[in-house]
Amino acid sequence: MDACFDIAYPFTGIWRVQNSPADRVPSHGTAAFASAHAIDFVPISPLGRSAPIRLISLLRPELPDRFIGFGRPIRAPIDGRVIAASDTAIDHHAHRGFPSISYALTQRGRASRGWRALVGNHVFIESRGVVVVLCHLQQSSVRVRPGERVRTGEHIARCGNSGNSTEPHLHIQAIDRADVDRAQAVPLTFHGQIPHNGEVIDVPE
Repeated sequence: MDACFDIAYPFTGIWRVQNSPADRVPSHGTAAFASAHAIDFVPISPLGRSAPIRLISLLRPELPDRFIGFGRPIRAPIDGRVIAASDTAIDHHAHRGFPSISYALTQRGRASRGWRALVGNHVFIESRGVVVVLCHLQQSSVRVRPGERVRTGEHIARCGNSGNSTEPHLHIQAIDRADVDRAQAVPLTFHGQIPHNGEVIDVPE
């Protein structure tokens, strides 16, 4: 499926783009789990920081609640039906500086345990034959359940640091079926565009 599927930004406030398919495909360096066109958004302050940086931040893992975006509302990016939802995974420590290197070395082990170990807490929303997947949500924050219908802009969860995540952020991808192991990636656009790496998105309340 080559046509792009257009959605709204699933948040308000200021977020920075990372791992964008506007800059390379596969965006995360792999096409595994239909992630070739996935994109990440990191919540930041008006000064452009996800959290204050101290020397200790570069030397050891940090609690996720030190990050400005931890717990920010996540909203439905489309009208659709929830077909999967989970929020039992813990929000682990964040990793910057040297801790991020050691954390990266454990990624292969998480991948070997399947997509659930990578995405952490998540919501799948189906609309017009496409499934939009929102990942790394905060533990116990998901407000919708499979079978429910949601409207664009509806508060459905909170930003967390579950799964394969070095700091609180939102990972979004679209797939052509609910079975991730058999799915194909669907390219996404946001209000008709694909933002580039480093671009700052400011969505009003």
